[in-house]
Amino acid sequence: MSPAPPPAGPPRVTVLAGPTAVGKGTVSADVRSRYPEVAISVSATTRRPRPGEVDGVHYHFVTEEQFDRMVAGGELLEWALVHGRQRSGTPRHAVETALSSGHPVLLEIDIQGARQIRTTYPQAQFVFLAPPSWDELVARLVGRGTEDDEERQRRLASARVELAAEPEFDRTIVNHDVRQAADDLVSLMGLRVRG
Repeated sequence: MSPAPPPAGPPRVTVLAGPTAVGKGTVSADVRSRYPEVAISVSATTRRPRPGEVDGVHYHFVTEEQFDRMVAGGELLEWALVHGRQRSGTPRHAVETALSSGHPVLLEIDIQGARQIRTTYPQAQFVFLAPPSWDELVARLVGRGTEDDEERQRRLASARVELAAEPEFDRTIVNHDVRQAADDLVSLMGLRVRG
């Protein structure tokens, strides 16, 4: 099956951000599988892959030295130190290519990156993905089992700060259900929701 053509109208950048473990990657993956006309930016990161993550699909996993070269070469639209440990950023080329071909672009990034994109693409739409509750966020982080206790505590401390950033965003989607959250997101992007 060939991808659907890009939607009519001007291409847009939509930024999806929210606290750790809220499900940004899962919602983006659902958009990727059901809405192939949406170009989803794949971030570069210096962190190690989690089980099941594929280089170039979930992230571009790079070394510290490679990331330094990307920063120095102006290859990133935004980048940040995440959870005080690793760096992540949005490669510029893929975003600009998608926009020039008329495709809507979804940037799944952290709060720091969203703030930088507000400067780079002030016309972008900024969507905050929120958990149903703090307890649910904690359960999701613990449940995925990919971080040790020290890392979980660091991420939860970051999450408290990140949740306070919600008023900076244009819209909020509460992630009760991944499929519904993805549909709400593409609707905000101006696309017709489909099954």
